[in-house]
Amino acid sequence: MVRTAATDIPRPVSQWPPGVPDRAPLAEPSDAELIGASLDRPDDFAGVFDRHADEIHAYVGRRLGPEHADDVTAETFLLAFRKRHRYDPARPDARPWLYGIASRLISGHRRSEMRRLKAFARAANREERPPGGDAYDEERTAERASAAAMRPALAAALARLSAAERELLLLIAWADLTYEEAAEALGVPVGTVRSRLHRIRAKLRRHLHLPEEGTP
Repeated sequence: MVRTAATDIPRPVSQWPPGVPDRAPLAEPSDAELIGASLDRPDDFAGVFDRHADEIHAYVGRRLGPEHADDVTAETFLLAFRKRHRYDPARPDARPWLYGIASRLISGHRRSEMRRLKAFARAANREERPPGGDAYDEERTAERASAAAMRPALAAALARLSAAERELLLLIAWADLTYEEAAEALGVPVGTVRSRLHRIRAKLRRHLHLPEEGTP
């Protein structure tokens, strides 16, 4: 944890000298500012971890299961710390960068993810699905399609996507990244994200036997 010197802690208003106006609370430093500061004060990087570790951990857990979540999350932040000198200070939010690192690590566990998807695909109902079964949110993943009883079919459809297709779709659907943030995470132009997502959605609809976009 980052520790603040006692002399740096703002004093209560009652302790301020007479005549000193109330000070507005200091704004939280951006991720970029924390990362920049950590180049000279490595402990400052703990602020980035505190902000985003739970979110990255949840995403990895949904992709790979709880048995891999701790290790992949820890490795994500270790790599981020080691590569922090390369971070673009013009990007105040480090989430896309962290998700990009996590995604590359997840790709090294492709077999585990495929086993997990196939296990979901074999599940006949909610009671039979594997631990962490609320991970597959049909409405988000299948573009909010009406899919109340489609959980096993959706898992099977996800398993039939390529690794790159699944990565992009889930960064949008599960990590709530914008198209621009997903492009940053994957290191591709935003136009590429848009065109790939169009193809991925069409493929999912075919796998799930849903009507094409614009079909009544």
